[in-house]
Amino acid sequence: MTATHHPTPDLFALSDLRGPVLRPGDEGYDAEVAAFNLAARHAPDVVVGATGVDDVVTAMRWAAATGTPVAVQATGHGANFPVDGGLLINTARMTDVSIDVEARTATVGAGVKWRLLLEASVPHGLAALNGSATDAGVVGYTLGGGLPLLGRAYGFASDLVRSLQVVTPDGTLHETDADHEPDLFWALRGGKGNVGVVTSLVTELVPLSRVVGGGIYCAGEHAEPLLRAYADWAPTVPDEMCTGFTLLRLPSLPIIPEPMRGRFFARVAVAWTGDPAAADPLLAPLRAAAPVEFDTVADLDYRKVDEIYQDPQDPIPARECCALLRDLTPEAVDTLLAQTGPDAGEDYPLLLVELRHMGGALAEPAAVEDAVCARDAAYLLESVGVLAGPEAAAAVEAATAALYTAMAPYGTGRTMVNLHGAPGDQTDRARAWTPEVHDRLRRTKSTYDPQNLLRHGHTVAPVP
Repeated sequence: MTATHHPTPDLFALSDLRGPVLRPGDEGYDAEVAAFNLAARHAPDVVVGATGVDDVVTAMRWAAATGTPVAVQATGHGANFPVDGGLLINTARMTDVSIDVEARTATVGAGVKWRLLLEASVPHGLAALNGSATDAGVVGYTLGGGLPLLGRAYGFASDLVRSLQVVTPDGTLHETDADHEPDLFWALRGGKGNVGVVTSLVTELVPLSRVVGGGIYCAGEHAEPLLRAYADWAPTVPDEMCTGFTLLRLPSLPIIPEPMRGRFFARVAVAWTGDPAAADPLLAPLRAAAPVEFDTVADLDYRKVDEIYQDPQDPIPARECCALLRDLTPEAVDTLLAQTGPDAGEDYPLLLVELRHMGGALAEPAAVEDAVCARDAAYLLESVGVLAGPEAAAAVEAATAALYTAMAPYGTGRTMVNLHGAPGDQTDRARAWTPEVHDRLRRTKSTYDPQNLLRHGHTVAPVP
């Protein structure tokens, strides 16, 4: 997308910020706006590198006074839509972490990555509900609900949030929890960044320092027997067994380990929080389903959980998408294999097609009601394609559309906001919530952001 810069109001009011205030062409601007997802090339009229709460308050008050739309970024893992014009607040410098071991909680700043939080908590025998990549940011992930690596065992990341510090678009700093501004607290847990800029949150931690985790890899030609075995096996396992089935078409790049480079695999990724001795008997049906080429399942220090899914550690231009599935019936398996299995061809453009097993604690209501709308799903279907040029981008888009059209009969009709991909019109964005939750989110948006300043990315419109 070609950026269109708009006249920027005078920045004098931002001159006393501790962090940098940059316009296009300024030294450091490109680095300040860069996202992990290289497909989103942000081009705001001004970017503020916030160093703390005061910088965010000042920036938001300036935006409110000038009517400037606002976007927020910490790591840019979820940057599925370029910011064109307006103000971008970069919270990556806000990296304070504190652990209360007795209360089993962590207080984290807006720019903290899961990796940093785990380094602070795991030595105390405590873990956080991170996703498959610890390079992602805690706050942005959690605001979208957060589908954790250990979700079946412990629920959504937003379920464990105790309180949040947030600056609303009028520049007011709020401390919100179940008892203080409960509607704001509700909307921030699962409603993404619709009602304010979160500067820190307090989350519960779970008593865990190790996990049995890794991957069972078969050659892609054996995808069918492995997937059929997985579809029969997954509904039978305890909630402590958290897994995903993945079809991986790995590029011939140096960042890929040599034995796997340029190859097609079917994999089951495993994270087991129960008795380590019980893991092998539980996994035996999967290991017997097809010839296993690599088996990396092992007892891991929880700080090494990136080894389970082995998500990319370097920025890439990606197109992701997701859908929530009601079940994984034999017909759904047939359809998925027809679209993405070995017969899809060597040039099939999607790097990853994955089924995350849900249910367990993910199906339970939150102790304090939130805006997460994925509790009725049995599986999450996710895809990622690498946009390595216009031709590749077109192929990825076509394959993505075909996959989700084919799988629609097996879906709930909804997505998860963090993995939704490029947000379309309001009807498309609304698919991340039930109609009732979407309407409530719009009403809450009207209370806290009536000017709709927070309108970049996956946001909703306030009620007129």
